[in-house]
Amino acid sequence: MSEDQSQSRAGREEVWIEKYRPQTLSEVAGHEDIIERLQSYVDRNDLSHMLFSGPAGTGKTTSAMAIARELYGEDWQDNFLELNASDQRGIDVIRDRVKSFARTSFGGYEYRVIFLDEADALTSEAQSALRRTMEQFSNNVRFILSCNYSSQIIDPIQSRCAVFRFSPLGDAAIEEQIHRIAEAEGIEVTDDGVEALVYVAGGDMRKAINGLQAASVTGKVVDEDAVFEITSTARPEEITAMVEQALDGDFTAARSELDRLLTDQGIAGGDVLDQIHRSVWEFDIGDEAAVRILDRVGEADYRITEGANERIQLEALLASLALEE
Repeated sequence: MSEDQSQSRAGREEVWIEKYRPQTLSEVAGHEDIIERLQSYVDRNDLSHMLFSGPAGTGKTTSAMAIARELYGEDWQDNFLELNASDQRGIDVIRDRVKSFARTSFGGYEYRVIFLDEADALTSEAQSALRRTMEQFSNNVRFILSCNYSSQIIDPIQSRCAVFRFSPLGDAAIEEQIHRIAEAEGIEVTDDGVEALVYVAGGDMRKAINGLQAASVTGKVVDEDAVFEITSTARPEEITAMVEQALDGDFTAARSELDRLLTDQGIAGGDVLDQIHRSVWEFDIGDEAAVRILDRVGEADYRITEGANERIQLEALLASLALEE
């Protein structure tokens, strides 16, 4: 295989998360119960306002677009308005763009669909305006709201919506999609490469597909080494070794491993903390030690979120574990 062929097959001209985005509800992976309920709405052509809540990359936007495609066919883009609330947070967006779309005359369909992504980024004033708009145009518009945290959506909106909670995708769903894309693109992926992509994804299908595309650019076999290198992710065993060194009281060795991850591999401190959190129950430690780690992780995460230095907080976490050996 030539280098040009490798680069072409790696998808330089297409972004795989869009190329392989499910087009229908039946193609959406990992949420059988939710998809069954959504399909019943579509089959009856009787949509209610909906609220999709859950982490990134779990199928919220894809499900909303699939609903529009099944309702409107080739006309779906004319009857589907997508807004990103994190970019357009103000009350003017709700008053102007949403109302303008809702008021526009259209024929052949009972209602249009407005998809408001990252609705939890809307200000409370904009959410109040949205609530009134939902009431005013309920005869000819259905709203689908997407958010990471439903607790950030005001109660009057939640009470007007059918709520669907998208959990992180299971390993089997992600593995199946990886194999399907690899086969379609003619890419060889090893078993440990698939496991690494699943680990990196952490329930996020977008991360898995982006990782696969990035790792395949070289044209070589996509294996564990390629995945961890291209995604700047620490191997689980490296995280385990660092934490266990701290638990054994060897702070110097643990700090040295942390420095290697942050400096040599260029991994962000927040990502290291996230990996520690994900790996806690995989360590060969008792429940009491696991609880201690989680307590320290929570404290470090809060401080970093408030603006503290990541390296200092991670070193303090390891030091606290070493002191309590």
